Amino acid sequence: MGPVTYARLLAEHRSATGALDALPQIARNAGVPDYQVCPIGVVRGELKAGRAAKARLVFKGEPDFPRALADIDDAPVMLWMIGVASVLQRPMVALVGARNASSLGTRMARKLAQELGEAGFTVVSGLARGVDAAAHDGSLSTGTVAVVAGGVDVIYPAENANLAQKITKNGLRVSDQPIGLHPHARHFVARNRIISGMAQATIVVEAAAKSGSLITARRALDQGRDVLAVPGHPFDARASGCNMLIRDGAILVRSAHDVLDHLGDPTAIAPKLPLEPVPQPRGLRETALLHADILDRLSPAPMAEDQLIRSLGAAPTAIAPLLMDLELDGKVIRQAGGILARAN
Repeated sequence: MGPVTYARLLAEHRSATGALDALPQIARNAGVPDYQVCPIGVVRGELKAGRAAKARLVFKGEPDFPRALADIDDAPVMLWMIGVASVLQRPMVALVGARNASSLGTRMARKLAQELGEAGFTVVSGLARGVDAAAHDGSLSTGTVAVVAGGVDVIYPAENANLAQKITKNGLRVSDQPIGLHPHARHFVARNRIISGMAQATIVVEAAAKSGSLITARRALDQGRDVLAVPGHPFDARASGCNMLIRDGAILVRSAHDVLDHLGDPTAIAPKLPLEPVPQPRGLRETALLHADILDRLSPAPMAEDQLIRSLGAAPTAIAPLLMDLELDGKVIRQAGGILARAN
């Protein structure tokens, strides 16, 4: 189940025990007659593996859970953490970009991360090769957070294993996936919303027009966060995404001074978070019907997201969490430009 369903189950059944007891009947009502709750032996096995990896499990609502992340609609239920959790107490900025970054791109990312870390920000990125690795490397001494797509104990790509070990000495590796899980493509999409959700702003350094970095930037905008971008040469495909973001209103970044001018002194500010009313939880039956309605309206042929929302006759803020649930479940595929399709 996704984080939205998890929260709804707890709200309706008042306790984890009540929710677990209700799950088999809920599954039968949804057409899954042979559903079984995860065996306790599997649970204990994962907890044991987490301890062996020196990881700690932190649930939403506990002191060490990132406060900014807890406020997004699809916040993870829990995070596995390895390292020093105190870096989560400082204002955070996300720094992401191309895996096949140029030498100028990696130099820019490293310098931005170093100077923003020295100014008082914790730098968040995804431990990918290229810009992500440079961002972590530049902020090692001040503390950095690596959000990984698989289990927190699984380093991908393997070439960043040494960097991952260095991060945990003065920073943190986090993941909402089970211990030992090797990442697949859909896990990176889910990972991106954690990177942007933890941060006050997302800075993009080199990104193609269709890239995971632009997905992270879009998630940041959806979450009410600021987006900043480093411009590049129009002939360089690796800069096309950043130039598009700037054209569409992102803050242009030439140096850390531009970031600090826009965000302010991190030692004197609180994270800028969207102030929205907390929506009332839907019942499970209503949610299941809405999921089915969305899937009925979609097909393998692409459809614009705003067209789908108009056809449903509902507010975008009401539909966004449902689409995220279906996307994370692999039932809906999101393409560039706000295009949706039903998975085959």
